[in-house]
Amino acid sequence: MPELPEVDALAAFLRETALGRVVERVEPVAVSALKTFDPPVSALHGAALAAVERHGKFLDLVFALPTGERLDLVTHLARAGWLRWKPSQPAAPARPGRGPLALRVTFDDRSGFDLTEAGTQKRLAVYVVRDPAEVPGIARLGLDPLGADFTVAALEEILAAAGRAQLKGVLTDQSRLAGVGNAYSDEALWTARLSPYKPASGLSAAETASLHAALVGVLTAARDSAAGLAAGELKAEKKANLSVHGRAGSPCPRCGDTVREVSFADRALQYCPTCQTGGRTLADRRLSRLLK
Repeated sequence: MPELPEVDALAAFLRETALGRVVERVEPVAVSALKTFDPPVSALHGAALAAVERHGKFLDLVFALPTGERLDLVTHLARAGWLRWKPSQPAAPARPGRGPLALRVTFDDRSGFDLTEAGTQKRLAVYVVRDPAEVPGIARLGLDPLGADFTVAALEEILAAAGRAQLKGVLTDQSRLAGVGNAYSDEALWTARLSPYKPASGLSAAETASLHAALVGVLTAARDSAAGLAAGELKAEKKANLSVHGRAGSPCPRCGDTVREVSFADRALQYCPTCQTGGRTLADRRLSRLLK
C-alpha cells in the first residue's frame, strides 16, 4: 500500500514533471472508483495543473480552470493502486474492462497518467471537488507525523486518548496519525523495540519518546530515499529498504532472530520476538490470542 513517503514522492514527481500542463480529457474507466459526480470530471477539461499536495495518504492534484477557479482531483490509492506516468497516452479512448485501469488523464501534449489497481478488491477512490476538505477521508485526518505540530507531547496525547487500544492499530488509525500504514507502522515499532500489541496508554515517557523518534526517523528516511525517483521506481525502493515488514522468515537485521508474522483476514504484520516481545511469539489472530 502506498503510504506517506510514497505519496509524498509521487507528489514531488508530478510537480517536477507535470505542473502547468493542460488537461485534454479525463476518462473514468472503472466507474466504481469515482466517488463524486458534481463537479463532473469533464469540468477538468482545459484546466492547468497548478499544484500537487498530499494529505495523509491522499494525493491532491490542484487544477486552475480558465475562469481562475480551483478544482481538485484527489485520489486514495488504497492497497493495490498506483499512478503510472506516460510520456504519450494512447489516442484511442480507454475501454472499460477487467484490467487494472481505473482512470486516465491525458494532457494536451499527449502526456498523462493512469490510475491503476491490481487485484479483485477494488478500493481505489477518486474525487473531483472544489475543496479537498470535501473528501470525507481528508476531513477526518489526524496529525501528520512529519508536520511541525507532531511533537512528543502530541504523541502522548494521542496514546492517552487511545487508552488500552493496541499500538499497531493506533498508529494506522488515520484519524489519529495521517499517512502511516501497515508497513511503516511495523518498521517504527521494530525501530522503537515495541510490541505491536502493547496498550497505547501503557507506554512510559521514555518509550513514547522512542516511538516518536522512530516514527519521524523511519518516515523521513523513506521519504528521502524516494526523493527524485520516477513513479515506476518507488515500489521497489520501498521494499528494498524495509527491515521487518514483508520479511517473515528472514533474520532480524539487528539481532538475527527470525522475523515472525501475524496474519489477519486481509493483511499481516511482521515483528521480531527478541527485539519487540521479550522473546514471546505472537499467535496468529485468526486462531488465538497472544501465546502466554
